Amino acid sequence: MQFKEKKPIHIILESLFNTYAKRVPYVKKITHELIQNKIISNQNDIINDHIAFRTMGVKNLGINSFEKIFMHHGYKKRDFFSFKLKKLNAYWYSHSEKNMPRIFISELKVDELSEKSKKIIFKYTDQVKKDPVDELDINNVNEVINFLNKPLWTLPSFEDYKILLDESEYASWVIYNRYYLNHYTISVHDLNKNYNTLQKFNEFLDSINIKLNDSGGFIKESKDGLLLQSSSVANKVKAKFSDNITSLISGSYVEFAERKILPEYKNIPIEQIESKHRRDGFEASNADKIFESTYTKQTERK
Repeated sequence: MQFKEKKPIHIILESLFNTYAKRVPYVKKITHELIQNKIISNQNDIINDHIAFRTMGVKNLGINSFEKIFMHHGYKKRDFFSFKLKKLNAYWYSHSEKNMPRIFISELKVDELSEKSKKIIFKYTDQVKKDPVDELDINNVNEVINFLNKPLWTLPSFEDYKILLDESEYASWVIYNRYYLNHYTISVHDLNKNYNTLQKFNEFLDSINIKLNDSGGFIKESKDGLLLQSSSVANKVKAKFSDNITSLISGSYVEFAERKILPEYKNIPIEQIESKHRRDGFEASNADKIFESTYTKQTERK
C-alpha cells in the first residue's frame, strides 16, 4: 500500500500496513506469487478494498473513540451492522479519494458477556482512564502511528486469555492483539482478466497452498449476488503472556473481495468501469463468517 501524494492519512495507512505485513506471512507469500505469475509487478499494483479493526465496546474505547482518527482525516461513517450471536456491532467508513481503502470497525458488546469474562476484560480496559484519542494531536502523524502501535493495557495472562477464548474468540483476540490491523483486502476484480473473479483467484490461492476460511463456504456471497468475499485463515503468532507462558495464537489474515458491476451499468464498456459502478458497502452475513478467520475451528482445521 503506497500513495504517490503523501497526505497524513496516507502515511498512517502505510505504517499500519507495514506493521501488519510483518506479522502475516501470507501477505508476502501472496504478493510474491502474484509477481512471479506476472499478475502484478509489485505490491502497489494491488488495490486494497478495505481494512478492518477490532475493538472493545467499553467506556473510553470502542468504535466511538477509534473512528475519530479516520473521520478527522476525511473518512465518512456509513452503514451500521449488528452481529447478535457474536455480540458485535460495526460500522464501515468511506473516503472520497480514489482507491482509498474502505474501513470496517467492529466492537465487542462487552456488557452482554458473562460476569466472569466482563471482569477479566474490565481488569485491562479500566486501565484506560480517558479516551486516548482525545489526548492525541490527530494532525501529528507520528503521534497517531505511535498510538496505533502501542498497547493500551498491560499484557494479559494466559489464564485470562484462555477463559475469554472459551466464551468469545473475538474477545481473546482483542485482549492480546489490541489495535493491530485485523486484515487487509485484495480487490480481485481489479486484477487482470485471468484472475479477476473470486472463483479464479481462490483457485490460484489453492495452488500456492493458502488455507482458506470455509465457514459459510469458501466464497461468501451477498443476497444480491454482487459482493463475493473469501479470506485466508489467520496466521499464528508467537504470543508471550504476563505469566511467562508462550503460546501460538491467532494473529491476522488476508481477505479477498470481488465487487460486481451494478445492473444499471452492465452495458458500460469494461474499460470505462470505475469503482462507483460496482457494488459498494458490506453484507452482514458475509462479514459474520469472515470474522471466523481467526477462530480456532478455522486455524486448526486440517
